[in-house]
Amino acid sequence: MLQVIPLAAQAGIAGFESPAAEYKQLGLDLDELLIEHPSATFIGLAKGDSMQGYGIFDGDLLIVDRAAQRSPLDIVVANLNGVFVCKLFDRRKLILFSAADEHVPYELRQDDIFDEEGVVIRSIRMHRHSKMVNKCLP
Repeated sequence: MLQVIPLAAQAGIAGFESPAAEYKQLGLDLDELLIEHPSATFIGLAKGDSMQGYGIFDGDLLIVDRAAQRSPLDIVVANLNGVFVCKLFDRRKLILFSAADEHVPYELRQDDIFDEEGVVIRSIRMHRHSKMVNKCLP
């Protein structure tokens, strides 16, 4: 079980003594922290740069929850005409948005095959290559 120290870490370096030294460690499982509906959740891998404006970068892990309560605007993973996409979905207007200006919004048409796979509830930035992630990919 991962030990979590309850502190907000600053990105700047202020000194040499660890600010965590005075805190008690709490036992916390990453699954408990990141996943709300374990039996309805899967992890995907972001590809491309079209969602950077929403904080999702190429190579990030996406935690996708099929049981999450839907809102009018969610970042979703969906199958659009046989291609998996990660987009901001306007459910009222049935439009998919990218965060990049070079990608125009996509208005769903009647002849589209669109299956929402789930809501992206979290993304995890991968600062280093992970051999475990590659084992899971086709």
